[in-house]
Amino acid sequence: MKKLILSILAILVYTSSFSQDGDNRKRSALGVSFFLNDFQTAADIKKNGLGSVIRNKTLFKPKRMNPGLAINYLKGLSNTVDFSASLGGSFVDYPIPDLPSQGQRFLLEATGGLNMKLLPDNFWLVPFANIGIGASKYTSHYAAFMPVGVGFQFNLFDEAFVMVNSQYRIPVTAQAASHLYHSIGIVGVIGQKKQAPPKVVELPVVEPPKDRDSDGIIDSLDACPDQAGPASLNGCPDRDNDDIADKDDNCPDVAGLAKYNGCPIPDTDKDGINDEEDKCKDVPGVARYMGCPPPDTDRDGVIDEEDKCPNEAGPASNFGCPIIQPEVIEKVNLAARNIFFATGSAKLLAKSFPSLDNVVKIMQDNPSYKVDIEGHTDTTGTAEKNHVLSHDRANSVKAYLISKGIDESRISTVGYGFDRPIASNKTAAGKAKNRRVEMKLRNY
Repeated sequence: MKKLILSILAILVYTSSFSQDGDNRKRSALGVSFFLNDFQTAADIKKNGLGSVIRNKTLFKPKRMNPGLAINYLKGLSNTVDFSASLGGSFVDYPIPDLPSQGQRFLLEATGGLNMKLLPDNFWLVPFANIGIGASKYTSHYAAFMPVGVGFQFNLFDEAFVMVNSQYRIPVTAQAASHLYHSIGIVGVIGQKKQAPPKVVELPVVEPPKDRDSDGIIDSLDACPDQAGPASLNGCPDRDNDDIADKDDNCPDVAGLAKYNGCPIPDTDKDGINDEEDKCKDVPGVARYMGCPPPDTDRDGVIDEEDKCPNEAGPASNFGCPIIQPEVIEKVNLAARNIFFATGSAKLLAKSFPSLDNVVKIMQDNPSYKVDIEGHTDTTGTAEKNHVLSHDRANSVKAYLISKGIDESRISTVGYGFDRPIASNKTAAGKAKNRRVEMKLRNY
């Protein structure tokens, strides 16, 4: 019997050592229990063995037992090992070996030991085994014994426990008697519940946002973190203020347009008119012709707007018109020298007609030609009269040309009086030269 109990206890001690999960140690607890001492059945087991007792059904015979009360104290040493102490008393006829019966007397027993549990206290039903040492006083006799046993613990909300235990109390001294000890009781915790230390949560260290270029835009959002720039350009600089960041600007020092990568509108022909407005962007021109050169229809180097003959090539000295042949000009000059008027009158003399007819022929053969007729006088008479006379004589020549079919628009007249002499008016010969009509042929 002793070997069986010790083997069970060894197994419980071994298994309880692997049940350390968290801190579920029992707080200090006090309680009371009701117990029954059974000396007679213990004597039968010692004499005939446990099997015989079980077969005879005398293991739990209440009439063989003596009741008693005990005070209990428990304290957890670990999750699965509790210290247990008890002090109990009962009235029994204690069978002291080799001594006669003393009759019903008071038996005082004190024990201390260990409850080895299979589970920690946070389970509602916990089996355990116990072993310890005990002492008793019966009349004047003292004895020592070793209690071993098994039991169950019922958890009541971690504040109280119902304890059921059966022990076999083995004699240690000569005057001790073996006996069975069955108890049931309740203990309540008296120690404060151990508070779990507050969990320290370490907050991550958050670094303030960095802004290396101090432009007010944090580096994570700054496209140019080492160069200050406005938020509108994601923190990038813009030296020419054209709203195109320097990193994207092909002309960072000259304002331009995004469509030209930050450069100004190009002027390919360098004529001061940008290509977007220049109709002739590869040839220099002027603004009034939308960047194209002024037209020169006859390609004589004189632009049409300055060319009196835009469809006929001619030098600039002649306003872009062809040069009239010298011999033609001489014919007209000769005809002018042979124009005669009645004295003091604007009436043409008939001897002037052949010369004027030569002029008519030249103008008919050259429709682009025009003629300017100038009338001049000598100083005889007043300036006013001479001015009128010179003008009238020029108009008389004009009227003759018109009468021969020459369009009036091709003829201009002017009278200068005696303001433009070509000889001295102090001699008769000089005055004769000053009384004249000049005809200047032109093709513009």
